[in-house]
Order: sequence, then structure tokens, then C-alpha cells
Amino acid sequence: MARKTATMDPGPDVPVGAVPGLDRLPAGPALFVGRRTELAALRAAAARPATGRSPVLVLAGRPGSGRTTLAVRFARTAAADHPDGVLFARLSAPDGGRVAPARAARLLLEQLDPEAPVPLPGVSGDGRDEPACVALREALVGRRVLLVLDDVRDAGQLWPLLADEPGCLVLATTAGPLTGIEDIDPVILGGLDRQASGELLADLVGGTRISCDPVGGADLAEACAARPAALRLMAGWLRGDPKAAVTEAARELTRVVGEESARSAAPKGEGEKAEKPVQGPKTTAAPAPGKAAKPVQGAAPGKAAKPVQGAASGTAAKSAPGPKAAQVSTPGKAATPPPPGEKPTEDPAPEPAAGETAGEQAAWVKPGPGPAEPVPVPDSDPLIGAFTLLYGTLPAAQARMLRTLTLAPAQTADPRTASALVGCPAPEAAVTLAALAERELLGQEAPAADGSPRYRVPGRLYPRLVRLREQEDRPAETELARARLLERLVRLTESARALLDPAGGGPGPDPLPAALRLGSAEHAREWLLGERDLLLGAVADAIGQGDLDGSAGRLVTALLRALPLTGAAAPADLYRLHELVLTVAERHGRPRRASAALLNLGDLQAAAGRWEQAVAHYRAALEHARTAGDEPLCARALEGAAGCHRALGDAVRAADWYGRALGLRQSMGEPAAEARLLARVAEAHTAQRRFDEADREYRAALAVLRRLGDERGREAVGAALADLRERVDAGW
Repeated sequence: MARKTATMDPGPDVPVGAVPGLDRLPAGPALFVGRRTELAALRAAAARPATGRSPVLVLAGRPGSGRTTLAVRFARTAAADHPDGVLFARLSAPDGGRVAPARAARLLLEQLDPEAPVPLPGVSGDGRDEPACVALREALVGRRVLLVLDDVRDAGQLWPLLADEPGCLVLATTAGPLTGIEDIDPVILGGLDRQASGELLADLVGGTRISCDPVGGADLAEACAARPAALRLMAGWLRGDPKAAVTEAARELTRVVGEESARSAAPKGEGEKAEKPVQGPKTTAAPAPGKAAKPVQGAAPGKAAKPVQGAASGTAAKSAPGPKAAQVSTPGKAATPPPPGEKPTEDPAPEPAAGETAGEQAAWVKPGPGPAEPVPVPDSDPLIGAFTLLYGTLPAAQARMLRTLTLAPAQTADPRTASALVGCPAPEAAVTLAALAERELLGQEAPAADGSPRYRVPGRLYPRLVRLREQEDRPAETELARARLLERLVRLTESARALLDPAGGGPGPDPLPAALRLGSAEHAREWLLGERDLLLGAVADAIGQGDLDGSAGRLVTALLRALPLTGAAAPADLYRLHELVLTVAERHGRPRRASAALLNLGDLQAAAGRWEQAVAHYRAALEHARTAGDEPLCARALEGAAGCHRALGDAVRAADWYGRALGLRQSMGEPAAEARLLARVAEAHTAQRRFDEADREYRAALAVLRRLGDERGREAVGAALADLRERVDAGW
């Protein structure tokens, strides 16, 4: 059945490729209807003159109201006004997890300039001074960029990302009010109007079935509260049963919603037991505690939220005024590499068992309440009723795939990962995914770098799908699915590494089936970079649950070896991986692995010039190394800490820590390291104006280098000694 691409079109889309970043937006449904009033309100708000910070547009509506689809539609039509690019980030996971502003800022920075360095995580938490947020705001100054921030939970996620650049525009979607930032005029989404609801059903189901039963179509739209998501699900139900009447669909939906309402209203102990909170896979952005956000007025069944004063569907409701914008300064310092002569510490192979300040908070930011809880979809909502009807008609393979996709990282999957989760061939998984998307049960994402289609479990359906998975799938099956996914990702990552570094040595990975294979080094690079966030999310999910540390550790090791070969490995990604290694090592009481991970974290901090944080990591690494009785790791930690004190200008502590490292290297019989450390101790003595001690250490270093036959080292140390003596003779 042919479908229209749009009706009641508000204006032409900007061609993909005309503006950087348009291809990052979710593909969304092919059919878009209605919402002319809301689009006009957004265009009018975007056209208002702005001064100070970036203007913010807000689309507010309950889950299933179509706010993301509308935001993407507006972004495609408004992209021409923002030639420097369109950036997109989700600030909530489908499981309700809250994405920290720092993580969102790092993602947006990578989209803005893939070659630019992304700062390491800071120590200021989610505040405005977090390094990634500071870097994003600085990068946006002087640009005209459209930022689409989907599913914002609270103002605390939004305000650290707002730059003092009126040429940028921020479009945020949310299920609840965003209090704490001035000049926000939310566009409130309710249901579609009657004409748009009818057109949507006619185009999805078939014009004849709707035109022959206009009353039934109106009844169905009313039963769905005219919400696009529920209408699309019921259209999928009707397409699956060509003989069903539209009136029957409305009647069935009303019946199911009534039954769900009765069950929800029944006292505990009668009918079904009171529902427990849904427990899905842990994500890297865990929900933060706080008062639950209230639903927006105009949404269908369920308790209505307190309306925004003066607002109606498609109109603006202005929040309380606040002070004007303030400039934010961003001091920093140049990065210096870690002490020379040592390679990054290799994290041991896994075993299965076992701040800088950017300035004061901008004056236009008003502290709001704590992080909000996600707005739930009650069982009595017509959206859940429509899903229940449609789910009951699915073949067993499709139903199992849909349930199992809740285990995917970020609940996003392509045929490679979906086939691993359910244990079927990739071509079969591709057919099943497409069928679920055609029935409106999966959202279509932007394709992967190699063109593979990607799909996402809608957040509005996630809690119910997790409940169904817990009811219908045995725990052993769920654990096996997660293990298969991790092993598939390990094999893909190792395959990518082998393509990028064919001369890397060691046995190559087992060849993958043809449908899963990466075809070339460029394909491997694109896959690693395109799937990097999902790969990191898969590791974090597994380590968060703690029952598959062996597989998760192998994936961490594979990523640490493969990502640097892309030439675009962000230190922030490597930092995150070493943090995960540390988590597993400490969980299983393995001090040697913990020390190695802490040394790598310290090296990354030192390379970024963050000496205080680096020395803290080196000190912690020293404690773990002493517990393990590992002298080489102790020496590395001592030398790393000494280098940090040297960079901070503390020559006394530098000499002390270098001296302790020197004693260890001498006891281990490492003359090359001994010579290097003797020279470092001499430099520290020179900085303290202890010239005799410095002269003695330089001469000792020369003697060691002479025994080693290191002529280049002797020249360098000899030049330093000659310079010292010349300065002393000159009265220095």
C-alpha cells in the first residue's frame, strides 16, 4: 500500500547534505500530518530577535504525543537558517535513565567537530563548570547551529549546554515542565485535530476502509485520545487484520483500556498484584532521585498536570522573568605529556571469574528543583491498550525479538546486534526488525555508517516490554542473550582491529559469517567510530549488572586495542574504558589490575595537563600496587606522581618521589630507568638551588649511561651538566 510522504506540509525540507548533521536526526515515520498550529508557533518563536544566550524552544507533551517527530520535522524545515550544522542528542534513555549534561556535551562536541579534542570528565559533576560543557559553549560562540535535544527530563540537563550565542537555537522536547530558565515559551502538544487524525488513519490503513466508516474512524481517534503513537499502533493492528472493521478496532481498544483501568484501580491483593517498578538493564545514565515530573495538560487519560498558565495547544506560556545573561570566562592551561620513557600500562587480560573552573553560573539561570523522574505511561492509557492489542497479534518470533531488544545498548539495534540477541541469522533478523518497524512498534534511527538500518525501542513502550520479557522469558534465556551480544561485539571489534592493523601480530580472529563481516579497513574504521557509543554502552550495561564481567572485560580489551587504530580515539572514551576496568578489578579484589587502570587514568589526566587529578590517581595506583606486591607498578606510580609535582612547580616533592622511584628501579636492576631518574632528581635539585647534589646526580647518570653504551643519552645529560656548571660559575 502506497503511503504519502506528508500531508498539510508546512514547508520544504532542506535536502540531507545541504546542512551538516541533518543525517543524524532520527528517520521518524514517513507520514507526517497536522500540527500546523504548533509548527507556526515554533517558527514564530524562532524568528524573535535574541540577545545574550541561545534562544530555547520547548515542545512539551506526554509520551506518544509525537513531540520528537514534530521536533525533527521542524529541524528539517529550519535547518537552512543554521548553516553551521544540526546537532542531535537524547537526554533520556528508553529505560528512563537520565543522561548527564557532560555526556551530552561530549556527544555534541564530537558532532560539531569530529577532529577537535573532547575534554576528559571533570570533578564538578553536572554543573556548568564541567569541562565538556564549557568546551561546548565555547565552540558554539560565533556559529549558527541548531541543537535538537530530545526527551529532556529537567532544566538541570539543559542549562549547562546553553551558550552565550544568540545565533544558535536550542529545540528541546520534554514530557514535563522545565523550570529554572527564563524566556522559555513551551508549545504544548495534545492530540491531533479531527481532520489530521482521519488523514493519518486513512493513509496508514487505507482510505477506503476509513471513508466507508467515518463514524468508526472518529470513534477510534477518540479512543486513542487522538495521540499519534496510539493511532499508529491501532493502524498496525488494522493492517494485520484486513477483515476487521474500524468500529471493531475502536470497540476492542475501549474494552482493553477499561480492563486495564479496572486492574489498576483494584486494591492490592485483588486481581493482579500491585506492579513493581520495572527493572531493566542498567545504563550509564542512571535515573537520579527527585520529585516526579507531572504530565502536561492536554494529554489523554490519566491524571492531568497543573497547566502552564496562559498556555493552550499550539500557544506559548511564558515563564517567570529572570536576570539577563552573563558572560562566562574559561581559563585553562596547556596540556603536557606524561613523563617520558614509559608506555601506557597495559591492562591485564580479563578473567571470567573474578577541576578547572569556567566561571560563575550565568545570571539568567535560576536554580530549579532536583532531577525529575520520567513521566510514566499508566496502564489505563490508550497507548498501552493499543500496544496490548497489537502485541497479541505478533508471530512468536517477532514478539520475542521485540522483548529481547530491551537488552540492547541504548535499546538500539541493527541486524548484527539483533541477530546475536535472539540467536538467529542476520538476514532473518533484518526481516523481523523491518516488520516490527512497519507495524509501528520500533522507531527507525539514522542508518549506521555502512548503511545498515538501525531501530530503537520507543521509550513509551519500554516498561511494558520489560515486564513482558520478565513474564515470558526465563532468566537463563535473558542472560544467554546478553552473553551472545557481548561475544558478537567482541568478535566484531577484534575483526575491525585485524583489518586496521593486519601486521599487528598474534592469531587473527575467527572469520565472521558473510552477513556480519566488515569488508575493508575503511569499513572497519567507520563501524568502530559510528558504533562507539553503543559499544561503550554495552560494556557499561554489562559491568553495571556485574554478572558478565568476563565477556565485558574482553570487550574492553578489544576496544582499547582497536579504537586508537582509528586515529580518532577520544581520550574521554579511553578514560571511560579504564574506569570500567577499575570497577571490575575492585569488585573482584584484583589490586594489580586496579593499579594498572589507575595508572592509565593518571596518564590521561597528565596528558591533559590536569596535574592535581593525575597525582591523585597515581597515589591510588601506588596503594593498589603495594597491596599486590608489584614493584614495577609501584615505580611507575612513584615516577608519575613525581612528574606531576614537577609540573606543578613543587621541586621538593618532585625530588622526594623521584628518589623513591629511583631506589625501586635500582633494586630491580633497571639501569636505563635508573639513569633517567638520576637526571630527573638532578633537575629537581637544580630547581631548589642545591647545585652540588644536582652535579653529583648528573655525574652518576653519566656513569650509568656510559656502562650502557648510550651515546645519545650521554650527550643530553652531559649538555645539562655543562649548562649547570656554566651557570654556577657565572654566579647563578
